[in-house]
Amino acid sequence: MIRTIEWKDGAVVMLDQRLLPTQEKYLVCRDYRAVARAIREMVIRGAPAIGVAAAMGIALGMQKARGDLQQSFATISTTLAATRPTAVNLFWAIERMRRALAALDGEPATVVRRALLEEALRIHAEDIAANRAMGAFGGELIPTGATVMTHCNAGALATAGYGTALGVIRAAHDAGKGIRVIANETRPFLQGARLTAWELAKERIPVTLITDNMAGYFFSRGEITCVVVGADRIAANGDVANKIGTYTVAALARRHGVPFYVAAPVSTVDLACANGAAIPIESRPAREVTHIGGRQMAPRGITVANPAFDVTPHALVTAIVTDRGIARAPYGRSLRKLAATNR
Repeated sequence: MIRTIEWKDGAVVMLDQRLLPTQEKYLVCRDYRAVARAIREMVIRGAPAIGVAAAMGIALGMQKARGDLQQSFATISTTLAATRPTAVNLFWAIERMRRALAALDGEPATVVRRALLEEALRIHAEDIAANRAMGAFGGELIPTGATVMTHCNAGALATAGYGTALGVIRAAHDAGKGIRVIANETRPFLQGARLTAWELAKERIPVTLITDNMAGYFFSRGEITCVVVGADRIAANGDVANKIGTYTVAALARRHGVPFYVAAPVSTVDLACANGAAIPIESRPAREVTHIGGRQMAPRGITVANPAFDVTPHALVTAIVTDRGIARAPYGRSLRKLAATNR
C-alpha cells in the first residue's frame, strides 16, 4: 500500500505529491510549522489525509511544547486551521485532538504528550479502516464490466491509505469485476493526471486519462457506466464540495442518466453546515492557472479566477458511500442516521 503519511523517528513523514509521478520523494517535517506549510503548499492533499496530517502536526508540536500546554495547543491548532479552509476533516481532527487534551486535564506533561501522539496514530489507523469499509460498501454498487469515471484524486494519496473513491474502485477491481477507469486530468493542479493515473497504473487497474473538457464526449457516446468521486466537505443536506469541475461531471451524469456516487467517511460530513452555500471555498494562487510545469501559458498580468472547489447540489447525487453504510436521499435524514451509528 502507498505510504502517504506516517510518524517515524519523532517526525511526520509524507510523500511529496507535488513531485509525482516523475519522482517519489518523502518530506520529513520536524515541527508543526513544517506540517502546516506542507498542507498549505499541497505536499499532502485530500481531506482525510489533511485531517491525519493536522493530528500528527499537533502531536509533533506538543512534543516540543513547554510551559502552558493549553496555550501551546491553541497556537499550534490555529496555525494548522488556517491552511485549507474547505477540508472539513482538518477541523474535525483538530477538534478531536482538542477533546483528547481536555480529557487529560491535570496530567503531567509527559503523559499529555504521549496520549496526544497515541490519539494521532489512532486517527491514522482509523482512516485506513474507514477507507476499506467504504470500499466494501461501494464496491457492491459497481457493475461487472463497468467503465467508471473519476475526478481529481481520492485514492491512497488523499487518505492515510487505500482511498475513498479509489477505494471503491479498488474493491470492485479486487472482486474480479473487470472494470476500467476514465480519469479526468483535473486542471489546474492535475491531480487526476499526476496522481490518480499513477496510483491506478501502479496497481495495474486499467485506466484511460482524458482532459476535463473531453468528459461530455464520453458521456454522449454511452461509454460511462457510473461516476465515483471523493469529497472535501458534505453539508447536512447532502450538497458536496469537491475539486473544481466535479459539478460539471455531475451535471453531465444526470443529463445522460448515469449514477453519480460520492465516497467519503462520516468525518467529512458537516452536520453543522446546512447546505453547500455555507461551505467556504478556497481560492488558490493565479500561477496554478497561468503556468504549467513552471512554463508560462497565459499573458502576463491577466486576471485569473482559481476556486479550488465547487459544490454539487444533493439532487445530482445518486448515493453517498460512507464508512458506516450508504446514504440516499433524503440526505438530511440518512446522513444524520449514519453519523449517529457506531462503527
